[in-house]
Amino acid sequence: METYHNIAAYAGRYSELKAKGLSIGFVPTMGALHAGHLSLIRSSKKDNDITVCSIYVNPTQFNDKGDFEKYPRLLEDDIAELESCDCDILFAPESEEMYPSDTAGNGHRDLELGTLLEVMEGQFRPGHFAGVLTIVEKLFRIIKPDRAYFGQKDYQQLVVVRSMNEKLNLPIEIIGCPTIRETNGLALSSRNLLLTDEQRAEASAIYRSLAKGKERLKQLDVERFKQIVIDEIDSRSNLSVEYVEIADSRSLQPIDKWSCTDSAVCCVAVRAGDVRLIDNIILYN
Repeated sequence: METYHNIAAYAGRYSELKAKGLSIGFVPTMGALHAGHLSLIRSSKKDNDITVCSIYVNPTQFNDKGDFEKYPRLLEDDIAELESCDCDILFAPESEEMYPSDTAGNGHRDLELGTLLEVMEGQFRPGHFAGVLTIVEKLFRIIKPDRAYFGQKDYQQLVVVRSMNEKLNLPIEIIGCPTIRETNGLALSSRNLLLTDEQRAEASAIYRSLAKGKERLKQLDVERFKQIVIDEIDSRSNLSVEYVEIADSRSLQPIDKWSCTDSAVCCVAVRAGDVRLIDNIILYN
């Protein structure tokens, strides 16, 4: 695996690859890689000649400084994981490369995407998506991939990135890949490393509550569905619901009746002590 830490060096290699007519797949990450990330790498390798993974803990998408400081950084382990699945290129820049005029990382991309940025994560994490858009656009323009791969666990992020890509008319295909879960149903996340054993066990209730609700969908109205999910999760001593929202899966606008849309998603955010976990389930489409 080739590793690049600066933009100019990667740009030279990119020119060589494109001169050969090779296609490039891209998996942007913040490291602390798990099986979910590696599934994205494998998807990219099936579709493309060359797969690039980036590892960069982006300061502009953290609205909580403590969360940024605690975020796992395991570069040596990550390199071993990427080599195990034959990733071709790692791009692992320092902040001075990504934010040359602002090493503190306070610059944000100002892009009007309407209400997509105002609901759910946008409401509870002010500035988060401005930071996501900032770094994803930077990485897209550096890596110049033909395809980019994102996990559906971060469902709102996937929708927001697709919208940005269309708004900027970038020549990149955005591909969403299924959420990978632990055997107990907990969605894989780098933040799972911060959970205690007890928190990790109880966090299985998050997806279980979503799946149970979906099974009873025809018997429940929207508000009752949400309340059942909240009650199931909050009954665990280590968990506290931040939000449960049911929305149109394309616009992400909340719905109050199933008849409001032909495709609905339920998204949740849950606190397990100081650790924040998100998950979702497509209810129908």
